[in-house]
Amino acid sequence: MFAQTVWLIPCYPLLGVLLSFFWSPALVRRTGPRPVGYLNLFTTVVALLHSALALKAFWHQPPQFLEFSWLQVADLQLSLPLEISAVTLGASLVITLLNLLVQIYALGYLEADWGWARLYSLLGLFEAGMTALVLCDSLFFSYILLEILTLGTYLIVGYWFNQSLVVSGARDAFLTKRVGDLILLMGVLALYPLAGTWNFSELAVWAETAQVRPLTIALIGIALVSGPVSKCAQFPLHLWLDEAMEGPLPSTILRNSLVVATGAWVLVKLEPVIALSPWASGMAIAVGSISALGGSLIAAAQIDAKRVLSYLASAYMGLIFIAIGSGYTDSALSLVLTHAFATALLIMSVGSIILNTVTQDLTQLGGLWSRRPVTGLSFVFGAAGLLALPPLGGFWALSDLLNHLWQDQQWLSLGIVVATNAVIGFALVRMFGLMFAGDRTPMTARAAEPFWLVVLPMTMMAGLTLHLPLAMNRLGLLTEQLPQGSQFSASLAWILLWSSVLGIAIATFFYIFPRRLSQNQTQDEQADAPIGSAVVQGARQVLARDFYTEEVYAMTAIALVDRLSRFTDWLDRYVIDGLVNLVGLTSLFSGEALKYGNDGRSQFYALTITFFVALIGLYMGWSYLMDWLPTQLTANALSLLP
Repeated sequence: MFAQTVWLIPCYPLLGVLLSFFWSPALVRRTGPRPVGYLNLFTTVVALLHSALALKAFWHQPPQFLEFSWLQVADLQLSLPLEISAVTLGASLVITLLNLLVQIYALGYLEADWGWARLYSLLGLFEAGMTALVLCDSLFFSYILLEILTLGTYLIVGYWFNQSLVVSGARDAFLTKRVGDLILLMGVLALYPLAGTWNFSELAVWAETAQVRPLTIALIGIALVSGPVSKCAQFPLHLWLDEAMEGPLPSTILRNSLVVATGAWVLVKLEPVIALSPWASGMAIAVGSISALGGSLIAAAQIDAKRVLSYLASAYMGLIFIAIGSGYTDSALSLVLTHAFATALLIMSVGSIILNTVTQDLTQLGGLWSRRPVTGLSFVFGAAGLLALPPLGGFWALSDLLNHLWQDQQWLSLGIVVATNAVIGFALVRMFGLMFAGDRTPMTARAAEPFWLVVLPMTMMAGLTLHLPLAMNRLGLLTEQLPQGSQFSASLAWILLWSSVLGIAIATFFYIFPRRLSQNQTQDEQADAPIGSAVVQGARQVLARDFYTEEVYAMTAIALVDRLSRFTDWLDRYVIDGLVNLVGLTSLFSGEALKYGNDGRSQFYALTITFFVALIGLYMGWSYLMDWLPTQLTANALSLLP
C-alpha cells in the first residue's frame, strides 16, 4: 500500500505550503509565527515515514511504474509517469530527512524572525518539488519541476527583500538559471520527435538502438547538458551560487546540499541519451573538470566562510559531472549522496558559529576549539565525510570513480579528481584553522555553543555522516569495495588517501600550528601570512577574485548586451517611433493647413471628394490603362487603312 501510494509523498509538504498561507500578518500578530513551523514539521515527518515504509516494502524489488494521464491533443499524449524503485524511494527518504533537520535547525536559527510563513512554505515547496522530481520518470515534467525549484530559489534567496544585496543575489540566481533552462528546453523539445517519448525508462531503451545523425544528437546532447550546468553552478554559470548565500542560512543548507544536485539527478537519468554523442559526453567532462579544479582552488583563497562552502559545492558537482560524462552513474549517485550529508553538516556547523559571533569573515575568527567543541567536531566530521578518508563515504565514492577512470584509461580525468581532492582537503583544513585554531579574537571571546535547537540537528547530521557508508552499502552503491578490488584498485585508493593527507598536511602546517606574526601585518595578511612571496600573493589574488570571472563577463557578455540594448533603444526611439511620429505630425500639419482652405460649401466638398476618388482610381488603374491604350490605338489605326 505504501509503495503504490508514493504519489502522496510530495502532497504532504505541499499541503503544509497551502496551509501556511493562512498565517497572514493579521493572524501572526495574534498567534505568533511558530504554529506554521510546527505544521510544516508535521507534514515533513509524515512524508518521511511514508518514504521509509515504502522503501522497506519495496526493498530488493524490481522497479515498477505508475502513470497518470494528463493531456491528450491530436497525436500528443502527455502522462505523468512515476518510477517506484529502491533508488527513487531512497532519494525521497534522504530529501525528507534532510528537510526535517533543516526545519528544526531553522526553529532555533531564526527564532526571532517573523517571516516563518514564507520561509517554511518555501522549504515545503522545495521538499515537494524534489520528492516529485526523484519519483518522476518524465523528462518533460522533470523540466517543469526544475522550473518550480528555480522559482523557489529566487523567492527564498530574496527572503529579506529590503536589502539590496539580497535582491541582487536573487535576481542574478534567477537570470543565470534562465540561460541554461532556455537551452535545456530546446533539447527537450527536439528530442521528442526523434525518440517519440519523454519517459526516462523508454529513452534508455530507445538509446540502445537509436539511429540519429551525429550532428543532430550532438546538438541535442549539448542542450541537455547545458541545463544542469546552470542548475549545478558549473563553469561558466557558477557565480549565482555564491550570491545566493545572501538568503537565510537554513535555506542555504538545503540548497547547497540537495537543490544544487537536482540537475545532476536529471543528468544521471539522461546518461544513455548523452552517451550517444561523444561531444555531449566530452562537454560534461570538460565542464566538470574546470569546475572541480577551479572551484576548489577558488575556495582555498576565500576569507568568507559562506563563499568557501559555495565554491566547494561547485567543485564537488564538477566531480559528479566527470562521473556522468564518463558513464559511471553509480559513482555519480554515490557522490551526490556523500555530498548531500557532508555539505549539510559543514553549513550547519558554520551557521552555528555565525549565529552568535555575528560574522562570517574568517579573518575575524579564531580560537573557537575550546569554546565550541561540539561545533568543531561536527565540522571535522563533515570535512572528513567530503574527503577521501576511510572509512567515511567520500573515500568509497571517490575510489569507485577512480577505479572506473583507471579501467577506461582516462588519465587526465583521474589526475583532476586526485588534485581536486587534495585542494578540497587544503581548503577545509585552512577554514578549520582560521576558525578554531590560534588565539581568540574579540568576535569569539564570548562565543559559546548555541542553544539545543541548533545543536541537535547538527549532531544528528554528524551521526548520519559517520554512518553513511553503512547506508551506501545497503543501497548497493559501493560497487567497488577496496578489500575486494584488484591490485590497481588498492593502489589507486592509496593514491587518493595520500592526496587527502597531502592537502591536510600543508594546510595544517600553515594554518593550525602556532606561528609568529610581525606587528606591521594587516588583519587579512595575518590570515594568510604563511605565504608571502609576490608571485604566490598574486596567484592568491587571482583565486580570491574567482579568476576575474566577473570582470571577464563585464567586458564580454555584459558589454555586448549593453551595446545591443543601446542600439535597439536608438532604433526604437529614432526609427520606429520616429516613423510613427512623422506620420502623426504630417497628418496634424496637413489637417491644420486644410482647415483654413474650407469655406463650408457642400459643392466644394463634393468636388474635392470626386477629384481625389478619380485620382486614386487613376492611380490604381494606371497599369491596366497602359495595357489597354496601345491596343486601342493600334486597332483604330488599322481601321483607317484602306
